[in-house]
Amino acid sequence: MEIAGSYTFPVPPEQVWALLMDPAVISSCVPGCDSFEPTGENSYRARLTVALAAITGSYEGTVTLSDLVPPTSYRLAAEGKGRPGFVKGSAAITLRADGATTVVDVTGTVQTGGPIARLGQRLIGGVSKMMLDRFFVSAVEISGAYTRAIAASSDRRANT
Repeated sequence: MEIAGSYTFPVPPEQVWALLMDPAVISSCVPGCDSFEPTGENSYRARLTVALAAITGSYEGTVTLSDLVPPTSYRLAAEGKGRPGFVKGSAAITLRADGATTVVDVTGTVQTGGPIARLGQRLIGGVSKMMLDRFFVSAVEISGAYTRAIAASSDRRANT
């Protein structure tokens, strides 16, 4: 199934890129992320706990970033499995400047198998989109907090 979304960040593409490449930021933005550990260059091992109806359970898997073109685009591939079944997904992520902001466009696919697949495409698609939205809403909030902290620091220096 296909998922997509567009998200506007209040910072330039270079700052958004830095946020999206930071494992600490990624782990703090992924809903239910219990761990997110590097296993190599641009690859990670992740553990999530999802608590949504029949999808509830723990999943362990991998996340790999590829085709990196800083600060404009990259691909993300994720695979995970747990008692509720398995999930496989990939996404193309592009960043584009829009004045003083950055728009991040995400298009991807999600596949499921095992007991989780019996829930139907509509429910799986809804949960996938909700998790994508939660991730990027959190990342946008972090970028806004970063911008406010920089501005406050500049103001303090200007007043001393």
